[in-house]
Amino acid sequence: RIAAVASFSGLRRFPEGRGFTQWTGDDSKALMKVYLPAIEGHVPVEVMRAFRALLEFCYLVRRNIITERTLTEIQDALTRFHHYREAFRDSGVVFTFSLPRQHSMMHYSSLIQLFGAPNGLCSSITESKHIKAVKEPWRRSSRFNALGQMLLTNQRLDKLAALRTDFTTRNMLNGSSANVSGNIPLPAHDPTNGGQNEDEDEDGVDDGPTLVQAHVQLARTPQRRRAKTVPALAVELNIPHLPNLLRYFLFQQMHPGDLRELSEVPENRFPGYTGTISVFNSASSRFYAPSDISGIGGMRTEYIRACPLWRNEHPRHDCVF
Repeated sequence: RIAAVASFSGLRRFPEGRGFTQWTGDDSKALMKVYLPAIEGHVPVEVMRAFRALLEFCYLVRRNIITERTLTEIQDALTRFHHYREAFRDSGVVFTFSLPRQHSMMHYSSLIQLFGAPNGLCSSITESKHIKAVKEPWRRSSRFNALGQMLLTNQRLDKLAALRTDFTTRNMLNGSSANVSGNIPLPAHDPTNGGQNEDEDEDGVDDGPTLVQAHVQLARTPQRRRAKTVPALAVELNIPHLPNLLRYFLFQQMHPGDLRELSEVPENRFPGYTGTISVFNSASSRFYAPSDISGIGGMRTEYIRACPLWRNEHPRHDCVF
């Protein structure tokens, strides 16, 4: 049945059926969309319901915005999964459910309340470390007595990373190469309609040149019918002390070497701003992140949004405000 799934937009075909030689996270996400109809009629109803509850739980916790109602739905899906998974024990397939990932599902609701939405964080994120520390050094070895060669490769990579950090601290990388890379134009970020471009819904890898410095680019179009002055924005956001926060921020930017606490600085030293302002609902951040899923140069691009109405459905806030 998996191999017989017809071609359709948004669905991935598995012509090899269930004969996978290697399993990836993308395979898992694609199979989630067709798995229930594929096993329907071949397994008991309780097993079907267990899989349905598990899939509902996975889709709910992957949402970018999680409300109180979503938390209730997550807990309901978890309760149903724990109830129907007993069918596996009753049929003798397993005798215990001592699986770390299934146990971690019990902590999702409380951790979301403490730290916010996981935003698609996968428990297999350590696989990227395995690739860097094991797979790539193995490919660079002679494949004969490879362990010593792999360890030596990792040691040299660590030393190179430490050397890069030291050179960056000494401003030794501010040469022509960095300047040339910095002058290469970034991908255009034009989230019209308040940063709601359909093509920019996901963050992703960036195969552009490696930049030592991070770069943040605002949307091209500011929002209309929004506050045009700092006091008006303070009223709009219901943050009465926003003008003072801005003055503190400007002081720290203008005097980076001043190590005094803000409470020790005379009030008249804080600069003010009385000009007009523009409000942007989104920005793109491009930065060097070789430890995450990134491009060949270690670069990654993420989009930060603070939209009162995301796609005319609900608010979306990826930042403090």
